[in-house]
Amino acid sequence: MKLEPLIACLAALAVAASALAGREANAFAPGDAQMSIPTDIEARNRAIVEDAFAKWSAGTGGPYDLLADDASWTIVGRSDASRTYPNKEAFMRDVIRPFNARMSQGLRPRIRQLTTDGDKVIIFFDAAGVAKDGKPYENTYAWFWEMRDGRVVRAHAFYDSVTFNDLWRRVAP
Repeated sequence: MKLEPLIACLAALAVAASALAGREANAFAPGDAQMSIPTDIEARNRAIVEDAFAKWSAGTGGPYDLLADDASWTIVGRSDASRTYPNKEAFMRDVIRPFNARMSQGLRPRIRQLTTDGDKVIIFFDAAGVAKDGKPYENTYAWFWEMRDGRVVRAHAFYDSVTFNDLWRRVAP
């Protein structure tokens, strides 16, 4: 089962909910007639996230560098890694390092949409890499972040758990 339509729907719902709450979301396609002016916090968060993803794509850094030490990260759904990790080290130890140990070529992301609303950031993106068994790994993600002072303090992540579980079970770290 592909979750890409569900993830796209979740991202669209988040944008719609923001607009219904009396705030305009800052994710407009080129040519949209109405655009809101981002706040300083939104512009700063957008620049920080875009820079982290650019470094991740280039293989010189990554988004996890933005996590505060006490950041909680929740993987939503029914994947083998779905639960709330209470801090950066628990998340890195239990998910990111074992994931990266299964890869011969690390993930490279491509942002589809980046939305900011105050201290909230939504990143909808695809990422692809190659597992140690030579098979490609491709997934689509939607991350919902709460940021404070340029750091992620809370995250909720959605992705295709079938694809994730296949890698997690098939390739040993």
